[in-house]
Amino acid sequence: MAILESFLNTLFDLCNKSGFAGFLVDGGWKNIIMILISFVFMYLAIARGFEPLLLLPISFGMLLTNLPGAEMYHSEFWEYATRTELDPTGIEITNTHYLDYGYILRHGGLLDMLYLGVKLQIYPPLIFLGIGAMTDFGPLIANPKSFLLGAAAQGGIFFTFIGAALLGMTAAECASIAIIGGADGPTAIFVSSRLLSGTDSIGVGTIALAAYTYMALVPIIQPPIMKLLTTKKERAVVMGQLRTVSKTEKILFPILVTVVIALMIPDAAPLVGMLMFGNLLKESGCCDRIAKTAQNELMNIITIFLGTSVGATTRADKILTPAFGKVILLGVIAFGLATACGVLLGKLMYVVSGKTINPLIGSAGVSAVPMAARVAQKVGQEENPTNYLLMHAMGPNVAGVIGSAVAAGVLLSIVKIG
Repeated sequence: MAILESFLNTLFDLCNKSGFAGFLVDGGWKNIIMILISFVFMYLAIARGFEPLLLLPISFGMLLTNLPGAEMYHSEFWEYATRTELDPTGIEITNTHYLDYGYILRHGGLLDMLYLGVKLQIYPPLIFLGIGAMTDFGPLIANPKSFLLGAAAQGGIFFTFIGAALLGMTAAECASIAIIGGADGPTAIFVSSRLLSGTDSIGVGTIALAAYTYMALVPIIQPPIMKLLTTKKERAVVMGQLRTVSKTEKILFPILVTVVIALMIPDAAPLVGMLMFGNLLKESGCCDRIAKTAQNELMNIITIFLGTSVGATTRADKILTPAFGKVILLGVIAFGLATACGVLLGKLMYVVSGKTINPLIGSAGVSAVPMAARVAQKVGQEENPTNYLLMHAMGPNVAGVIGSAVAAGVLLSIVKIG
């Protein structure tokens, strides 16, 4: 009898400690909803091809973090603590920006370890290194006016920043949401991981999820805006062939851009510097092995780590809140405004250039490379099947990558000053 009772007690303890029991506690239903959402995102990545390289790792990280009892990620470890210190004059000061990384290293789970690369701003710059090694800045160098279109598309970021502030959100939350308008996932993660803490109403995972969702929906969101703001005549404009860019220009470009932007906006240096370093590896012609590593092996490894660890931050208590609805709404507004700003400047350039510039290429000023350029090409060919806008749209597109990094630096500077 005692053996049977002991066996039943052991079985009861095992049931209580299982993940199934976690679904029965208060709020357990939220975990179930988040797991179902992760399945939806897996379907979108696998079956529909929506940004699969990052959406699949993010969705699987979402699954892992919402399984009760898995203990792979602890959101409470990442909440800022308050610490009292003495300044050089002996006066006590309170430091509220303190994370106990030693405790995290001793007691954290696997995803806590991977998330260190996000929190310490390691992964996004390395992603930019890979992007730079894969990017041809030739179209941008051949047509420097593309810089203006890439800059104009960042208008959506700053308009949304102001709008979020009017809704009563904190400066950190405003900047994190606004950067979604750049349609650049790594940049959104870089900004939000720098600014958001565990006490904010939104988290890094929320921002990343919205950013990559809208990146995947570029072919759906952009065309209606492009067609609304342009005429058939404007969309049918055929642009002339771009000039050939010399190797010397391609080598000097990343060096000069790094120096100028880093001096003007130091907070943008990590992203812009690594982007340009990757491009210099590619264009120099003397570092093929390193350039290929940055394009392939390094890029793939960091993508896995970044996606999975960001997905781990999508805990039910952070996602299933009214704040998440604000992020989704303001995010699509930011992205829509960014597209509109690029197209409207494109219309102005169409007039100023004597109707030789197709306004559609302005929509590619967002940072979704090369998807936004392909959308401009597709919409242009709907009006004129012989039109070939892809290379012309790639100029604003890669300018948008630089522009989003610069916008990130500006936002970080604004929040610091505030």
